[in-house]
Amino acid sequence: MDGTTHNTGPVRVRFAPSPTGYLHVGGARTAIFNWLFARHTGGTFVLRIEDTDVERSTRESEVSLLDDLRWLGLDWDEGPDAGGSHGPYRQSERLDRYQAAARSLVERGFAYPCFCSDEDLERKKKEAIAKGRPPQYDGACRELSPEEISARRRAGTPETVRFRVPEGTVAFEDLVRGHIEMDTSMVGDFVIVRSNGLPTYNFAAAHDDRDMRITHVLRGEEHLPNTLRQILLYRATGAEPPLFAHVPLILAEDRSKLSKRHGASSVEELRESGYLPGAVVNYLVLLGWSHPDAKEKLSREEMIGAFAIDRVGKAAAVYDPKKLAWMNGLYVRELPLEEWVRVATPFLPPAIRQHYDEKTQRDILALIQDGVERIDQVASLAGVFEDEPRLEPEAAEAMAAPGARDVLAAVERELDSLADPWTPESVKGAIGRAGRETGRKGKELFFPIRAAVTGNLHGPDLSRVMTIKGRESVLGALARALRSES
Repeated sequence: MDGTTHNTGPVRVRFAPSPTGYLHVGGARTAIFNWLFARHTGGTFVLRIEDTDVERSTRESEVSLLDDLRWLGLDWDEGPDAGGSHGPYRQSERLDRYQAAARSLVERGFAYPCFCSDEDLERKKKEAIAKGRPPQYDGACRELSPEEISARRRAGTPETVRFRVPEGTVAFEDLVRGHIEMDTSMVGDFVIVRSNGLPTYNFAAAHDDRDMRITHVLRGEEHLPNTLRQILLYRATGAEPPLFAHVPLILAEDRSKLSKRHGASSVEELRESGYLPGAVVNYLVLLGWSHPDAKEKLSREEMIGAFAIDRVGKAAAVYDPKKLAWMNGLYVRELPLEEWVRVATPFLPPAIRQHYDEKTQRDILALIQDGVERIDQVASLAGVFEDEPRLEPEAAEAMAAPGARDVLAAVERELDSLADPWTPESVKGAIGRAGRETGRKGKELFFPIRAAVTGNLHGPDLSRVMTIKGRESVLGALARALRSES
């Protein structure tokens, strides 16, 4: 079942974030799946802002969410900034519609006013739990007479609106999980409008999905209990519900809920850590979905062409930061030099940007590009070009090894005799002559020199590093190393 057809017409999907914080990687994957499905089917991708949580929703968070989605390369056909024939696309601008829909449900007997206080509800909940019953609403206001309702309103008692849950089952074909049946006894009569007049999540979401002609709802499996409520709301309006696809959760490597303690868990953190948007999308789309040819590195066109819901698995996906970094490294190495310099320059240490001109900074970045997975590694990799880089413990050991001092002294003499300007070839020749003079080669030759000049034992081509650093810096580093060894 690929979920590409629906009897209401062309595919229309939505991503509906709440602007209450950052865009989590799980939300980002949901957005990507919906976007790919819309693009694969030639359908419509709708962005809806669910901002009825007035205490937590902010316009700043909305701006951040939209920026993150654009950074990922996702565009929407309808939304708060794009317009469309089914707007407005912020729930805070649709409140009159929810009020009218709630009144209609009450008038037709599908909902009713409830005057139970929060204290009463909490007490009843505790009593139910103590007696081993589900902590559901007990229906105390379900059969109030018109006179009782009027009396409580005259008394100024705060009221909510509850949906009257019928007995029976709700069955549907989930495009990922297959046939699902849920007994309505799983939920009590649930609130659809709060005492402050604002709609609850399920009521607003179901109303908007119907109004916006959404044909498919792709979302995380944690929403399954919401699906029961939303299908009931659809039934009450006589409308056909959309097709549902509940995708697996994204877990940390220890199988716990993904959080900051497992590394970057938001798109903003990934951006700041130096991940490329193409790599992030490529990695996230493979968390729960697989390409028919088992390919791992995919272009946008390949993702769009191959995406189908029937290739989404049921098992939870595990977020592996090392795999993401590896994927990012593939994308980094494919960047044209101009683009690489543009994205990497902000990550250069201030000392490098102050000491070297733009051309030399470009040479440095070109030299380290192949060794970068996350762009924030630029700072440490470029640190070897500082005049006095940090000496790593293993580098200090290499400089203290037997014969290391002889190597450093020999290479210092050879380099000092080189004509200016140095070139990678002339520096490489000087190192070779020092090796022959001391009878050293391989690690015994290169490790002491690299340690003295760069502070560590690994990195880009040593002769090119030394050429960029130049005569004064390199000879100064060797002199300091020899003094410390004497």
